[in-house]
Amino acid sequence: MKQQQRKLNGKKYIAFIIIVMVIVGYALYTIYKLAIKPTDTFIVENGKLSSEETLQGYVIRDETVIKGENYKNGMVQIKSEGEKVAKGEAIFRYYTKGEEKLIKKIEELDIKIQEAWENENNNLPSDIKILDGQIEAKLSELYHINDIQKVKEYKKDLNSYITKKAKIAGESSPAGSYLKTLIEQRSQYENELTTGSEYLTASRSGVVSYRVDGLEEVLTPANFANLSKSKLEELKLKTGQIISTNEECGKVIDNFSCYIACIIENEKLEEQEIEVGNKLKIRLSNNQEAEAEIVYIAKETNEEDLVVFKLERYVEELINYRKISFDIIWWIANGLKVSNEAIKQESEDLFYVIRKRVGYTDKIYVKVLKKGENYSIIDNYETGKELLDKGVSKELVENRRKISLYDEIQL
Repeated sequence: MKQQQRKLNGKKYIAFIIIVMVIVGYALYTIYKLAIKPTDTFIVENGKLSSEETLQGYVIRDETVIKGENYKNGMVQIKSEGEKVAKGEAIFRYYTKGEEKLIKKIEELDIKIQEAWENENNNLPSDIKILDGQIEAKLSELYHINDIQKVKEYKKDLNSYITKKAKIAGESSPAGSYLKTLIEQRSQYENELTTGSEYLTASRSGVVSYRVDGLEEVLTPANFANLSKSKLEELKLKTGQIISTNEECGKVIDNFSCYIACIIENEKLEEQEIEVGNKLKIRLSNNQEAEAEIVYIAKETNEEDLVVFKLERYVEELINYRKISFDIIWWIANGLKVSNEAIKQESEDLFYVIRKRVGYTDKIYVKVLKKGENYSIIDNYETGKELLDKGVSKELVENRRKISLYDEIQL
C-alpha cells in the first residue's frame, strides 16, 4: 500500500510539474506575442512612404582641359579652385626660367625698401597706413588657417599689398634717393617675371578646377553611346575618392549641369514605368536632394540597363569626384498610413479594411495608392461609380463608409 501511495504521489508530482510548465510556457508565449504585436488594431495616421535604392554612379561633366607649352616649369594659380571665370580671363601661368632667383631678389628688396622708408620718412601717407593695417590683419588671420588653398590666397593678397605699398613709397620719394633706386630695381625684376611668363586663359566661361585626372575626354557628355558597364568598370575608380590636384594644367567646367551614369536592373525600370524624359529625385551623400532627368537608357544585359541622369543642382559640389554613391527616390507618397496587415484583398484590384468603432465593425473599401514593405498609403473612393465598376453591389455602395484620420482598424 505504501509503495502504491508513493507511485501515486510521484505521478501527481509529475503531472503538477507538467501543468506548471505548460502555464509558464503559455505565459511566456503571451508576453512574446504582446511584445511583437501588442494589439490587434491599428490607428490610422498621416504618414509618408518612399521607395529608394542606393546605387554607384559615375560623374560626367562638360569640361575643357587647359594646358600650355611650359607645363614642366610648374604653375602659379591666378584663379582659385572652384572660382567662376569668364571667357578670356587668365586662369593660371607657368613659371619663367630663373623665377625663383627673381622672387628671392624681390623679397630681399622688400626688406631694404621697408628699412629705407622708415629712415627717410617718418610721416607715413594714409594709404601706407591702410595697407599696413591690411597686412597685419591678414598675417593675424593666417595663423588660424589650415587650408592650403586659403593660405595661397592670403599669400597672393599679401604680395599685392606689399607691391602697392612699394609703388606708393616710390612715388612719394625724391628722385635719385636710395629708396627710389630700390623701387625702380624692384619694378625691373617684376617686369622680368611677367614678360617671360606663359599665361593660360579660359576658352569658355565656367568654374575653374585643377583636379585633372585624364578622364575628361572619356567621361564626356558628347556621346553617351560610348559608355558601357564594362568600360566604366575598367576605369577602376573608387567610390567617394577625391580627384588629386594637377600641378601642370587646369580646366574649365560647365557649372550649370552634370550627368551621373549608373547601372540599374531593367525590372525596376519596367516596374516604375521609367523612360527617357522622366524626372526623379536623387539624394547625394551629403543628404541634399535634387531633381534629375533621365536623358539616356541603353540595354546592357537581359537584367541590367545603363541609365544617365542629368543634374542641374549641386553641380559644383561634385567637381571633386568621379564616382559617387547616391540614392534614387523612385516615388514618395503622403496620406493616410496603415499597416499592410490591416489591408485585406477582395479581388485583384479591390481592397478593404475593417474599422472598429464603439463595439461595431464596418467594411470599408479603400484605394491603395502606394505599398511599402510594412505600410501603405490609402485613400477613400470619391464616387460610388468607381466601386460599382469593380463589381461591388449597389447596396454596399449606397451604405459605404469612409476611413478617417485616427480611425481604429483591425489587423
